[in-house]
Amino acid sequence: MRLDEYLDLEVNDRARRRRLAEEKSYKILDHLETFQDRFEETVSGDAVVGSVSPSIFVGRTGYPNVSAGILSPVGREADADRFATSADWYEEGISIEGVFRRRTSLLNSTSSVDVRKGSTGFETGGGVGTGDGRGSVYDAWDGFLGTQREVAIADRPVGVEIGLEDRPDLDFDVSDADVSTPTGPRAPADRADLTENPHVPRPVQKTLEDDDWRATGAMNYLYRRGFDVYEINTILSAGALGERENRRLVPTRWSITAVDDTVGQFLRGTIRNAPGIDTVEVHRNDYLGNAFWIVLAPGNWEFELVEMKAPGSIWNPDPEAGVWLAADAEGREGRTGYVEETAGAYYAARLAVLEHLQDRGRQAKALVLRHVSDDYWGPAGVWQVRETVRNAFDDEPGEAETFGDAVRGIAPHLPVSLADLRRKSRMCAGLQTSLAEFGSRAR
Repeated sequence: MRLDEYLDLEVNDRARRRRLAEEKSYKILDHLETFQDRFEETVSGDAVVGSVSPSIFVGRTGYPNVSAGILSPVGREADADRFATSADWYEEGISIEGVFRRRTSLLNSTSSVDVRKGSTGFETGGGVGTGDGRGSVYDAWDGFLGTQREVAIADRPVGVEIGLEDRPDLDFDVSDADVSTPTGPRAPADRADLTENPHVPRPVQKTLEDDDWRATGAMNYLYRRGFDVYEINTILSAGALGERENRRLVPTRWSITAVDDTVGQFLRGTIRNAPGIDTVEVHRNDYLGNAFWIVLAPGNWEFELVEMKAPGSIWNPDPEAGVWLAADAEGREGRTGYVEETAGAYYAARLAVLEHLQDRGRQAKALVLRHVSDDYWGPAGVWQVRETVRNAFDDEPGEAETFGDAVRGIAPHLPVSLADLRRKSRMCAGLQTSLAEFGSRAR
């Protein structure tokens, strides 16, 4: 399909079909009141009885002494699997309000642990792993931490009974620290027990038992065996991967990026000697107020993410601030350090592009342009970046004669000028600005 025909779809059905972001709704406040009612009905004495946990959470504040949590959807046990972040959220077309509803329905029962020892890191505490304060994450299969790990490695939600020290903190403010995984009200727990035997897939058992296997190798093994990154980052976060002496809990936000990066590096290696694509392609998708343009061009692997965050959006809240630009890039050999400006979105978008190229057995230069509009009023997490880019490749792409033609064709649909894009983007730096645009800027 010619690029000009493809771009016509921007203002037609294609854009409307995937544009599911909604205006901020105060119905969420009614939902919070409903949650409190459900919690009161569910709590029996000091324990949450008969709950089902689909996932876990490990905090990062105070590292290496962190908060380890078991997440459970209070009063919604029958639908527990829907509350764990996954690619299914995109397939459902969940709204930002829907993300918040699921987050605030998850009780985060927590215990303070030392990520290296599997025990409390505080002077006044006892071990939550082995019970003596001298254990290790590797052999922490008892107590709260053992239950948390069983939840993490199971392939379906697990029945748990959790004893709470205090009533939960029903403070539902969502900050940038919460964007990577759904969490809700928090409550300190003094015990957690399984009420059923979890089912652990054989490949996960293999990675658990092999204590000479580096975490990167174990992650890639699970990915090759069909596990998605969502499942792998939960297992990594629980300290269930890696060499015996190096196993430790990994804060959830860090584990998400670590898995995206590790699997991305593996995929980049698989296409290193692959032939390049034949034509310049433009792919597009949008979701939750985020529009993505992906330009693939013939040549060796090269990648760049450019983010354009509109004033009034979640990461650029000042309506008078102007569009905020961020960019990070890599060449054929990848990066040697963490990105400086685009954080976890970089690794999520790169993973999605590499999966597409690996499926085709090709390599390419890849430019991803992300427009975060003011419809993005609440933090949904990097999963929406990963899934929106993954699904951008489902339909027929637009085609252009050159990389420059593709970018110049997209430019009128962006919130910044081509000149501004050239100044920020390494891949676009050599493109010429048209005389008409130069004249309009001069006026």
